[in-house]
Amino acid sequence: MGDGKGKSMLGGGVWSTMKPFVNGGVSGMLATSVIQPIDMIKVRIQLGQGSAVAVTKKMLRDEGLRAFYKGLSAGLLRQATYTTARLGSFKVLTNKAIAANDGKPLPLYQKALCGLTAGAIGACVGSPADLALIRMQADATLPPAQRRNYKNAFHGIYRIVVDEGVLALWKGAGPTVVRAMALNMGASTVSGFFASACSLPFDYVKTQIQKMQPDAEGKYPYTGSLDCALKTLKSGGPLKFYTGFPVYCVRIAPHVMLTWIFLNQIQKIEQSAGL
Repeated sequence: MGDGKGKSMLGGGVWSTMKPFVNGGVSGMLATSVIQPIDMIKVRIQLGQGSAVAVTKKMLRDEGLRAFYKGLSAGLLRQATYTTARLGSFKVLTNKAIAANDGKPLPLYQKALCGLTAGAIGACVGSPADLALIRMQADATLPPAQRRNYKNAFHGIYRIVVDEGVLALWKGAGPTVVRAMALNMGASTVSGFFASACSLPFDYVKTQIQKMQPDAEGKYPYTGSLDCALKTLKSGGPLKFYTGFPVYCVRIAPHVMLTWIFLNQIQKIEQSAGL
């Protein structure tokens, strides 16, 4: 009996630790399944394909309805890694902070610090899947000879490792981490609009870095994130970083809302099942 009780306590302890991470990942994946078409349009706008209406018409005409869900496997994998780590670590960090505050509500700066830290952790974990996602979404914008033609997220990650090395999986990780920190801090402390305004410049740089390919001489258009930011600023001015801002807001706000709705429903199901 003592052994069974010990196993039960161990199982309960493990599930209690894992639950915020599992719940976060599942809710993020469900939200992405709904929002994926908007994310696809956002990436195409950032790559200079035109306005939201023009991009939508062109995709429907040239690629069909399925094109809006191109890269969905990478999007789901990204949520399974990024959102799992982000929401799970945010829950753990805020619980520890509340305990340290003797159960009192957290002040704004502590919420912001928890959001920044959780965003950075999630971005580091999810960067490989994010890289595969951007490349799959951008592939149709390239000339046929330059397309990577990843079959799915796992094939994309495999090809990146074989062709470019393991460390290439974290290409663009710098702006990815800063974007996630800004996005998570804004969403956890102020609003989706504020989060979008803070994070979009980093999202723009991230997309350019992750999508770039070497030219005939083997040179990349940017040497890194800072070089990309400086060249973008020189060629297009500060507003260039906010290309596709309305679509980005439309993508961020519903995704955050749906993630929390799904998370709330998952928690209710778990409570009713005694988990």
